[in-house]
Amino acid sequence: MEIYFSAGCFWGIQSFFSEIYGVEKTAVGYMGGTKENPTYRDVCSGETGHAETLRLIYNEQQISTEKLINLFFMCHNPTLYHRQGPDIGSQYRSALFYTTSEQKEIALRLKTFYEEKLKETFTTEILSAQEFKFWPAEEYHQHYAEKTGHHCPIYPSEKLWKIKLSEEAYHVMREKGTELPFSGKYNNFNEKGEYVCAGCGQKLFNSSAKFQTTCGWPGFDQSEEKAVQIRKDFSHWMIRNEVICSRCQSHLGHLFNDGPTKTGLRYCINSVALEFKPDSNTQNKQQNEHNGK
Repeated sequence: MEIYFSAGCFWGIQSFFSEIYGVEKTAVGYMGGTKENPTYRDVCSGETGHAETLRLIYNEQQISTEKLINLFFMCHNPTLYHRQGPDIGSQYRSALFYTTSEQKEIALRLKTFYEEKLKETFTTEILSAQEFKFWPAEEYHQHYAEKTGHHCPIYPSEKLWKIKLSEEAYHVMREKGTELPFSGKYNNFNEKGEYVCAGCGQKLFNSSAKFQTTCGWPGFDQSEEKAVQIRKDFSHWMIRNEVICSRCQSHLGHLFNDGPTKTGLRYCINSVALEFKPDSNTQNKQQNEHNGK
């Protein structure tokens, strides 16, 4: 399935969406304007009508269209007009280009839902991709963060995060709280698969890295490459290593050097900050059991 998102600098949103479970392919380019074969310089002039745009190919069996569009609204501030963060101009506007009637329906429904919840108007344009041609950007723009190590940030709206997450998840992930020990659904959980960020869907830990703890929170001895960032945490009169999602900057837990495995690491993570994705064998087994086979 194919869809197109405009949400500020395309370096940032490509980095955001490329690692999301179920997104198979991304490319950045220009869309929504009239000039043919535009260059980056042309688009930056603000005279082409094009917006910096991300083309996504995704697998509906792994991520639903609704969840993907939800992430689109969450990864930027759709109430702003022709700007995101420090980037100002019509090329940085909020827009979604749909390729199916289902995508259009979901986008309009979610836009209305969030506007009513926030009591604010979204500037997001919801347009048919058939009416506009997508012009791929220059090669050096493609996967810019991966090539250069420079991660252009995204600028999400905390008001939307508060709507998206449960009260407990928001407290943990956005206010750096902690769930009660032994209360999390993944504390005593041993299925095979991957643990992704409950906020943005980035792959964080594999089940092979999980081990049983006695502290009351799930423990992992390693994370997926570049999936998390470590920051010093000086709260509660302690010096600890905070673990955050490298994509959406949500708090996940803390890292300690007392792990029982060869890595010597213990990622102590809140269950509410995670979502579990079973591997294909487990998923097929569960489906067969559901079907009575």
